[in-house]
Amino acid sequence: MTVSLNVTNATVFTPSNVLVQPVNLALRAGRAFTILGETGSGKSLLTQAIMGTLPDGLIANGEAILDGNTLDLANPSGHRAFWGRKISILPQEPWLALDPTMRAGAQIAEGHRYVGGMTALRARAQARNDLMALDVADAEGKLPGELSGGMAQRVAFAAATTGGARIVIADEPTKGLDIARRDDVIALLMKEIEAGGTVLTITHDLALARQMGGDVAVMLNGRIVEQGETASVLADPAHAYTRRLIAADPENWHKTATRPAIPRDPILTARSLAKRRGGKHLFEALDVDIAAGEIVGVTGPSGSGKSTLGDILLGLLPPDTGSVNRPKAIARTRYQKLYQDPPSAFPAKIRIGTGLDDLIRLHRLDSTRIAPLMDRLHLSQTLLKRLPTEVSGGELQRFALLRALILDPVFLFADEPTSRLDLITQQETIQLLTELAREQNCAVLIVSHDPAIIEHTCDRRLDISRGTSSTGTVPHSHVNFSAVRHIW
Repeated sequence: MTVSLNVTNATVFTPSNVLVQPVNLALRAGRAFTILGETGSGKSLLTQAIMGTLPDGLIANGEAILDGNTLDLANPSGHRAFWGRKISILPQEPWLALDPTMRAGAQIAEGHRYVGGMTALRARAQARNDLMALDVADAEGKLPGELSGGMAQRVAFAAATTGGARIVIADEPTKGLDIARRDDVIALLMKEIEAGGTVLTITHDLALARQMGGDVAVMLNGRIVEQGETASVLADPAHAYTRRLIAADPENWHKTATRPAIPRDPILTARSLAKRRGGKHLFEALDVDIAAGEIVGVTGPSGSGKSTLGDILLGLLPPDTGSVNRPKAIARTRYQKLYQDPPSAFPAKIRIGTGLDDLIRLHRLDSTRIAPLMDRLHLSQTLLKRLPTEVSGGELQRFALLRALILDPVFLFADEPTSRLDLITQQETIQLLTELAREQNCAVLIVSHDPAIIEHTCDRRLDISRGTSSTGTVPHSHVNFSAVRHIW
């Protein structure tokens, strides 16, 4: 079996600090390679060094041999000729990779035309076929800002593979996707491998690593601490960190004790909610009551209306019919949201610390609360000087949680709040979120594609799944609102 990408002594550093220690990797045609590790461990920096796309101020050393072509990682200008044709990347934040002013179909067609060499007519047809194959055909005429996180990820995948590159670097390709969609993406990546290509996947999803198979490397603090065949490493890990990573999988969490059913005044009620989007009926005749301090999980397949429901409850989106009521004595700023994609919730040109200072001044908050919360969320003070684009997706999501918590919310809609976090940080963040919710008597509505998170965290579950009405003819959402302890 030939080596399609051989990386030798790849390092990433600044003039004062080494961020990625020397790494050696051999990616073989027809075989998957997965890098596991926590947020900030250096996984993305390593792949950026291979691609030649490191941010300004970071330096790479080492060598990569790409299908017989030697690339000097210290001189990334020579990498550009291979982008899209030999090697491509599916980025961690699809909205940052897509042109916000260009419709999805046109972006994919552009790749087929200018990288793949197709005619304009054929490129448009192929773009349509790509979207159909990914089950997002209705995204063709939409702008990236009109797409859900899962849809944007699939559009970005289609755009990344238009040039025929046989080596695909997939940075967290399944984040924010339900199990069915995750399996669809894995199937697409496996097709690349079965066709003789190579996929280098960066992930914190153990299920993805197991399904991809092949080889795995576990990364910690810029070092590869364990490497070998995926099945062997995950079944019998040699390093303590790998064992800790596996223990942090939601499937292995202990069930959080639900609170006894004590009558409480609701901090939010909704009656007879209905909503259609894109010609589809998401839900109808939906009643919701959420009491102070309770934690409610929302599950359902991609596109079923989970995020839409949360936006309606917050007043960010009007329902087609129905009403939402919140106690008038509670300030609207105490109804908060954690977005699925934190880059869309932060101004790109304002440093994180400046944004927090502005929030403190605007709402006359206690600035001394920031440092303790940063410690509990494992956020370094040095990150306050950076722009949102200069921190990892996981770090930015934790800043989003911090920003919501300092407003003392009575209701927090958490839309896939840990989809960008590694398993260990995810477990710690969920534990912190639930602890603070209990301490502050804050109700939390959590959307998650991972049923294990809902099972082990929530008091109740609201399940929104595609179904049929009682007549069996009108498509709509079947809504099941139940106590978690009665479900599993």
